[in-house]
Amino acid sequence: MKLWPVPQDQKGWWSLLAEPQFEPQQSAEPKTEKRNWLSWLWAEYSVIIAFVIIFVLAAVLNPRFLDINNQLNILMQVSIIGIVSLGMTMVMLSGGIDLSVGSVLAMVGVMSVLALNATGSIMAALIAACAVGSAAGFINGVLISKGKIASFIATLGMMSAARSIALYTADGGSVSGEVNGFSAIANSELGVVDYPIIIFLAMTALVYVLMNYTRFGRYVYAVGSNEKAAVLSTIRVDRVKIAVYSMAGFLVSIAAIIETSRLNSISSSSSGQLYELDAIAAVIIGGTRMTGGRGKVIGTFFGVLILGILNNMMNLMNVSPHLQGFVKGLIIIVAVLFQKRD
Repeated sequence: MKLWPVPQDQKGWWSLLAEPQFEPQQSAEPKTEKRNWLSWLWAEYSVIIAFVIIFVLAAVLNPRFLDINNQLNILMQVSIIGIVSLGMTMVMLSGGIDLSVGSVLAMVGVMSVLALNATGSIMAALIAACAVGSAAGFINGVLISKGKIASFIATLGMMSAARSIALYTADGGSVSGEVNGFSAIANSELGVVDYPIIIFLAMTALVYVLMNYTRFGRYVYAVGSNEKAAVLSTIRVDRVKIAVYSMAGFLVSIAAIIETSRLNSISSSSSGQLYELDAIAAVIIGGTRMTGGRGKVIGTFFGVLILGILNNMMNLMNVSPHLQGFVKGLIIIVAVLFQKRD
């Protein structure tokens, strides 16, 4: 960079204010343009590319992987955590996190079975489940938005409280449904596709539309991107956060109904354990930023499938279950490192 020449008699401290003269630069080389295009492609579709690579690798390592029954089994296995992950996606897009999903799932399951046995009505059990899950999410949202408590702390408290309620109401054990037909929710099929898979796909489509084609979805992204700017834009940030956590709680209740119906019972101590880790892993693998404001529902969908394929691969290859947590943790770290490079 050059400065315009300054006359000798005018040189002084203000010569520093001389207008800069920039030398013309050469146009970008084709290699740079190609590199930028590849960077954009990876940033936009990295999770799909990773899914295809892992899918092909799994098929090569074990021919049984491609069996249609195995593929349906993978979808069945990820349906519950997939629904939970959809709620976690909304929470993380808003700039928060929810550590209570696993414990809330156990609490909702216990409450739904107690309502089922007390009334003899499946509808009453479903209403109770949705009410309890949504209420837990609502409380999280109020504590975070109105109480100004960090989402990590608020949901950590809810995690402890919800698990305690589940243990207390079930006397520390399991509760079983005593009404015929309740187990049909998770054990029925439409053709060859199980109901939980259909519910998971339907919830994915619903959340996708909500986050991409509604004003509420735009508000969630705005709050996660820059909360202060959202406030200045007259967005009711507190209402958005309460709604996000309430919806996440509702989705947890749907997952709880499926899990409880599958075995017609639920354990107050073990059900939902580490679900928060799996959900966070799926969301991060799907490309959603930990800081919020950036991510896609479809990314979470493929993130869930990637976790399902990896679990399936490890089971088919007789990998010790004690190592599977290590693999998930490693995947989270790698995914975050890639996000920081982007």
